[in-house]
This record gives sequence, C-alpha cells and structure tokens, in this order.
Amino acid sequence: MKRALKILALSLIVLLLVAAAAATWYVRTKLPQRSGTMGLAQLQASVTVDYDERGVPHIQAQNEADLYRALGYVHAQDRLFQMEMVRRLARGELAEILGPKLLDVDRLFRTLGIRAHADAVAAKLDPASAATKALMAYLDGVNQFQAKHPAPMEFDLLGIPKRPFTPADTVAVSGYLSYTFAAAFRTEPALTFVRDKLGPQYLAVFDLDWHPQGVVTSRPSPTADFKATDWQGLNRLATLSQQTLEELGLPQFEGSNAWALSGQMTSSGKPLLAGDPHIGYSTPAVWYEAHLSAPGFELYGHHQALNPMALLGHNQRFGWSLTMFQNDDIDLIAEKVNPANSNQVSIGGQWVDLQSREETILVKGAAPVTLTLRRSPHGPIITDVFKDSLGTTPVAMWWAFLETENPILDAFYELNRADSLAKARGASSKIHAPGLNVVWASAAGDIGWWAAAKLPIRPATTNPNFILDGSTTEADKNGFYRFADNPQEENPKRGYIMSANHQPKPPSGVPVPGYYNLSDRAQQLEDRLTAPGVVWNLQNSQTVQLDSLHGYGPRVLAPLLATLRMVVTEPAERMMVATLEKWDGDHRLGDIAPTVFNQFLYELAHAAFADELGEAQFKNLLRTRALDFALPRLAADANSPWWDRRGTPAVETRNDIVKAAWQATYKHLKSNLGSDPGTWGWGKAHTLTHSHPLAAQKPLDKLFNVGPFAAPGGRETPNNLAQSVGPGPWAVTFGPSTRRLIDFADASKALGINPVGQSGVLFDAHYKDQAKTFIAGGYVLQHLKPEDVKANTRSRLNLTPAK
Repeated sequence: MKRALKILALSLIVLLLVAAAAATWYVRTKLPQRSGTMGLAQLQASVTVDYDERGVPHIQAQNEADLYRALGYVHAQDRLFQMEMVRRLARGELAEILGPKLLDVDRLFRTLGIRAHADAVAAKLDPASAATKALMAYLDGVNQFQAKHPAPMEFDLLGIPKRPFTPADTVAVSGYLSYTFAAAFRTEPALTFVRDKLGPQYLAVFDLDWHPQGVVTSRPSPTADFKATDWQGLNRLATLSQQTLEELGLPQFEGSNAWALSGQMTSSGKPLLAGDPHIGYSTPAVWYEAHLSAPGFELYGHHQALNPMALLGHNQRFGWSLTMFQNDDIDLIAEKVNPANSNQVSIGGQWVDLQSREETILVKGAAPVTLTLRRSPHGPIITDVFKDSLGTTPVAMWWAFLETENPILDAFYELNRADSLAKARGASSKIHAPGLNVVWASAAGDIGWWAAAKLPIRPATTNPNFILDGSTTEADKNGFYRFADNPQEENPKRGYIMSANHQPKPPSGVPVPGYYNLSDRAQQLEDRLTAPGVVWNLQNSQTVQLDSLHGYGPRVLAPLLATLRMVVTEPAERMMVATLEKWDGDHRLGDIAPTVFNQFLYELAHAAFADELGEAQFKNLLRTRALDFALPRLAADANSPWWDRRGTPAVETRNDIVKAAWQATYKHLKSNLGSDPGTWGWGKAHTLTHSHPLAAQKPLDKLFNVGPFAAPGGRETPNNLAQSVGPGPWAVTFGPSTRRLIDFADASKALGINPVGQSGVLFDAHYKDQAKTFIAGGYVLQHLKPEDVKANTRSRLNLTPAK
C-alpha cells in the first residue's frame, strides 16, 4: 500500500512538473525576441535593433523602407493584440470574437461609417507618396511577424483568427481616435433636452458663450418634436458611446497639457518643450516608444497601434507635443421625415431620398446580423443603431472626419521631419480631423503653436451646442475657414506658449465652437509658468507637470461655505467643513479635503439636476464638460430654478439642497471609507488601475491588470489623474499617457515615462516595469546619442534580408 502511494505521489509530482514545464514553454513562445538574428523578407539591407533597459527599440537602418518595415515587426512583437483589438473596434468587428454582447458596439461603429470611409480612403492612397510607402512597409513588418510567430495569449483565449493588417485598418483606427474626441454624443442631447423640455431659465447655468467674443447665441425654439422614445434612444446612444470605450480598456483621448518656453525663460538659453497628453488608461499603454535612425532621418517617437508615424517626437533639432483642440467637429442633426415617404427627409425645402447600404456583422456563436445603414445629405443616420427602441425622428451626424480630405498620414510624415517653423506649420495644416493643438520647439530657438483642424463655416445664428434642425439652414456648412484663420502663434514676445484644452482666442477673431475644458487647469499652468524670478529647466519643470492643485474646488465651495456652516451641526461634521474652508484645492495622497469635496460635488449635482433630467439623462450630463462649467455658476446663484425639487409641495432653496447634499456626502463616505474621517485620505479613495481588455472576465483581471495604485492629482489638476464625477471611491479613468520634458540645449537628455511598460505581452519583463515609477512622479532618460544608446543597450536583434 505504501509503495502504491509513493508511486501515486511520484506520478503526481511528475505530472505537475510536466504541466509546469509545458506552461513555461507556452509562455516563452509568446515573449518578444529581443536578441539573435531574424530573417525579414523585402529588406534591402540588415537592420539592427538595440533594446535598452526599458525595452525601447533603437532601430538603425540604411533606408526608410527597411526602417519602417523593422518598426512594424518590433511593434507587433510587443503590441499585436492591441493592434487587433483597436482595428476590430474601429471596424465594428468585435462580436466576431467576443459574441453577441458586443453586437451593439459593432452596430455603433458601423453606423458611424468609419469602416466604409476607411475602405474608400485606403483605396485612394497614392502608392508613390512617401507616407504611403512608409505605411505599406510598416504593415508588411507587422504582417511578417504575425505570420511567422505564435499568436499572443489573448488570441488563444478568445480564438481570434490571424488576418493580415491593411491600410484600411490604419485609416479606421484614426477614425476611432477621432471619435474618442466626440463630446457631442453626450453633450448635445443633454443640452437640447434642457433647452426644449425645461426652458431657458434652466439653460442659463451652462456657460455656452464664446469667450471673449461671445458671438454664439442659442435658439429659443425646439429643434424637433422629440418624443419620449426619441429621448430614450439618444440617451442610450450617449451611454453606449462612452461605456464602449471605458469597458473595453482601449485608449480614449480626453485632454492634455503642453507648453514651449523660449530661451529667454530657460537656464540653458534654448527652448524647453513639455507635454503630457491625457488619454484613458489601459494595459498595454497607448504609446509605443521607438528611436528610428536612417540616413537623413532620426526621431525618438511615440507611436500608436498600426501607425508608422510618431504622433509625439523629438530629436536634437526639434520636437513637438499634442493637446486636444476640443473644437466641435460633429453636429447632430434632427431630420424632418416626409409623412408620405419615410425614406425622404426635408433638405432646403425639398424632399430628398435617404441613401442606404447593407453590411453584415459576424457574431461568435450566433447567426450573422445584417444592418441597413442609412445616410442623409447631412451624414449617417446614427439613431439607426437602436432602430428597435427609438422614436420616429432620425438624427444624422455631420462629422469633419468623414467630410474632409484629411491627409493625416502625410501630415504626420511631414511633422516627423519638420525642422523649421514653416515645415511644422505646413504639416499641421494637413490635419483636418480630429482637431489637435501642435506645440513645437526647436534648437534654433523657435517655438510655435497651431490649432490644427478644418473648421466649418456655420450660419451665424447656428449654435452647435444643440441638436440642429435639418429642415432649416442652421445645419448647413458654408465651406471651411482658412488654416490661417485658426488659433495659432509663432515666437510670441512673452516668450512662452501654453495649451491645456481651454478655449483659445484666434488672432483672426473667428469663433471656434467646442467642448473646451475648464480654465482652471490652464490658469494654474499659466500662474506657475509666469511666476516671477523662475528660470526653467528639466528639474523644476517636473514640479509643474506633477502639480496636483487647481482653483476649481475652492471656486465651487466659496459661495456655499456660509450655508454649510449654518446647516452642519454635528461636531465631527463641522470639523470636515472647517477642513474644506482651509483647503487650497490640492489633491495630495494624504489629504482628506479632496475626498470630501469630490463626494459633495457629486451629491450636489445629483440633488440639483437629477430630478429635472431623470437618472438616464443625468448620467449622460455627468460625462460632459458642460457640468463642470455649470456647477460653479449654480453654486453662486441662490435663485437658480435647479434648486427646487420637482414632485414636492415645498419650494426648496439652495440651503435645503446643500444640506441634503452634505448629509448624503457624510453618510456615503462613512459607509464606504469607514467611520473615522481621519482615514479618508485621497490616496485611499482615489486609485489607478491599468485595465486590460480581458479584465471584464474574472479572474483574468488579477492576471492581466496592473494596479491598483494610490493616485495623487485629480480631475483637471495639472497632474490630471482624473476621475469621473460620481460617488467615491474613485477609479482614475484617464490622465498623463506620458510625461515628456525636452531641453533643446541637449535633447539627448530628454525625460519621459510610460505609465505601465513598453510591452503588451503578459509575463514579459517590460509589461509593467514603469508603473510604480510613473505613479510616484518619476522620469527616465530617453536615449538619443549613439554613445548613450550603446551604454544602455541590454540586447541586440539583427534583422537580415530573408533568403
């Protein structure tokens, strides 16, 4: 018996060892190869790829075609699953691998028209252009890696078939990125509901004027006869458009900081460039760093999936960063339907036929679904996404991404080589959609900023904050403004340029409607950068990027503190009010005030707005910048109609609502963070987790996610580790996707950071090796000089022409 047990135990041990060996072998087959020699077809000469201590490839080639082919190969090694997911999202093909639960998402993206537009644009690419050649070489490198190597682990788990990547995929991904800017889907239905259902006295709390010109005015009459089912569908569309991006763990562009200082403000006497684009957090991170070098070209760039051109970059001579312009490049347009023919709408007094086409969505484990996609002269009928649950008013979408030439590949190919103001300006002028602020600096001493977008000329009386009436001229587009009319500056006398998603003032005076961010973050940066006596360098510039203070909290609280002192009577609660009174707006990890304020902000918003809007519309409003602007104005206006609660016989006052909001705040925090307010530190309530697309399937989140980390900063602080307005504790949803600082006295000493790591391959050494440094506010060197690259090289991969 004992012998049998020993044999059984030994057999189990052997089986476990075999299983462990098999698992180890399986994992190793998925890891990137960063050393040795690999044959690559179509190479004209050998290419060396030196990997540094963070897994960043430093690629040296003898010509551009080889350079971009090698980039595609090494990019795919680290990020193939990210490439696959983002192209499927953009093209409406997620249900094919994730099943019926993603069908609505696919319907949305098919209805937006990105897939059809991308196919049409890709078919027209000029094969002789340098940008197209670079793209084709890059995609060939991606496809060669995919064809030769085992699929990523996620492909195995989901059963994803391998399929070559195409130029249409790259164009589609650019459409997805443009879509992530689209605040119109959430904002315009909410504001239109307020205007049409509640009235102008309720609309007054939203700051909708153009500042300082103030030329945009609202229309007093309803856009269309929306019924309850119409509003239901618009709410559902707004919710889906937001939740899609959040739940899939794919990057969403939100905002950004960037500034360029001339040599008169720096200790080196040369320009200093700073930038930290604010993008939704995910695993892997959005940016892939790569140092490219070929005869006549060198760039340390930050790349996105399926794009060979760096969207951020620098070398010894020049560099640039980006922020989101936030211009309104989408109009939602309510169409008037012919009562005698539901396939016709009124355009310019005439009944015009809708165009239609069919597309088929493949669904894992279910039958394919055929969509009929309709289009009016204004654009796709987006309410067809939920045709089963919507009312009778079709809403079309005019979108600059679909309606402009938009040679964005050429734009960034040229920007990657823009070593003068004129070249940078020319490249920026080719960015039509999405709108981007290009902030540029050079070692020659120049700085520049161009708000890059194709801006439509709308009728003077049109207010695009609202859903427009397609049967009138307010939805018309009378051409586009010249690029020279866009907001822009070159070498301003004050010696600096700062961009933080706030409303710009065009020198031309042309108004630019948009969904701009609060001015508080920009004001904080302005105050820091113009502080008297400061001479800027790479070290003290870090304190500006990591600044966790802004004036928004104190600005909201100022008119409410007297009320709080009056209505709060419990000693422990009065201590919290006293904490808010002394609060300067900072969001440090140990601070209690930001925890109390952010919960109170949500409770105040809910108590004031939810009864008039309904819960669904209120949740959409929470996701808009319109709410950020409304809350300080609401707090300061004791006579606002929003204070009165509907459905009660009494007329509630500001004091009543503030008291109720405070009571809800204290109750919620005690329930969720503990009974001792001394433990309500911001770092306990405010955390960052880098979520993987597979994290929704438990327990894969424990395997693929990175975090949580206690996070400083907060919504609209310079260190914009931002949470949504909502009940705590709060998950950071977006923030700095990198932090870059470049002094052009010696750009080889540039600093940066990746929020997670270079690699998207689980168990790879560079999957999450920068995450702790990032959340602690650390920086790392971005090696540029040959001697620095050599000193920090950990391995070399040789790519040779395949025989």
